[in-house]
Amino acid sequence: MGGTNQSMVSEFLLLGLSRQPQQHQQLLFLLFLIMYLVTVLGNLLIILAIGTDSHLHTPMYFFLSNLSFVDVCFSSTTVPKVLAIHILRNQAISFSGCLTQLYFLCVFADMDNFLLAVMAYDRFVAICHPLHYATKMTHQLCVLLVVGSWVLSSLNALLHTLLMAGLSFCADNIIPQYFCEMTPLLKLSCSDTHLNELMLLVVAGLIMITPFVCILVSYILIACAVLRVSSTSGRWKAFSTCSSHLTVVCLFYGTIISLYFNPSSSHSAGSDMAAAMMYTVVTPMLNPFIYSLRNRDLKRALRRVLTMNLHVPN
Repeated sequence: MGGTNQSMVSEFLLLGLSRQPQQHQQLLFLLFLIMYLVTVLGNLLIILAIGTDSHLHTPMYFFLSNLSFVDVCFSSTTVPKVLAIHILRNQAISFSGCLTQLYFLCVFADMDNFLLAVMAYDRFVAICHPLHYATKMTHQLCVLLVVGSWVLSSLNALLHTLLMAGLSFCADNIIPQYFCEMTPLLKLSCSDTHLNELMLLVVAGLIMITPFVCILVSYILIACAVLRVSSTSGRWKAFSTCSSHLTVVCLFYGTIISLYFNPSSSHSAGSDMAAAMMYTVVTPMLNPFIYSLRNRDLKRALRRVLTMNLHVPN
């Protein structure tokens, strides 16, 4: 029955926002819309600025442009559906639509994870082995790291989506979130979910933990190298080159930990939605501001892009 009856539930209901009072729903709709527009505009400007400025054609900015692209896609996986639900007053999402959303959420979340680890390695090489940076961080290696991240992310997402597609959903179809998420879907299933949970624990756990450990080790080595610098100005300069990345890492993993690794007794619908909102919307929106705030080269490139229309001949 488990493999043949998966169509018993043909759609799910995303009730994340509808559980809020009416006046809160209007505010949340406006908030989602503004944050989504800022996310798309900010990250596309970062991509455009890096692409049009030859001074920014370096490994660090290559990874940053990929991160900006992934962040636009990540937000686009969830927010347009949230806005459509509010406008159309229809909270339903089809079974296939839910699985599609789940697949792309997994892909882009894993990509964020891998890219942050790759960027940490880039900062480690730049600070700890500055004389060998050009020979170590070649363009071929950078492309290989990004392509490898896409392949691993896609395979991991495909594994979990296919396993989810094989489950039966018999009665309850209410998801207490504003997007299709792995844990609520497993709770709704009337099939045996032990294989799904095992794969989630082992494969997804490795996908999340391995890059996090790489980031941790990179920053421990960076901290040791910075502490060996004799001058205070030298230490500050070395630290400032990775402060933006460290801020994004704290935001990304902080929201994941608060959403998935807290005791279930401390969870509530409101706190889970707030954490998910931070994870899927707020962090991608803040990334362009964090990376451009203290980066003179990037700010200069952004100003050039924003004022480009003034130099276009009539």
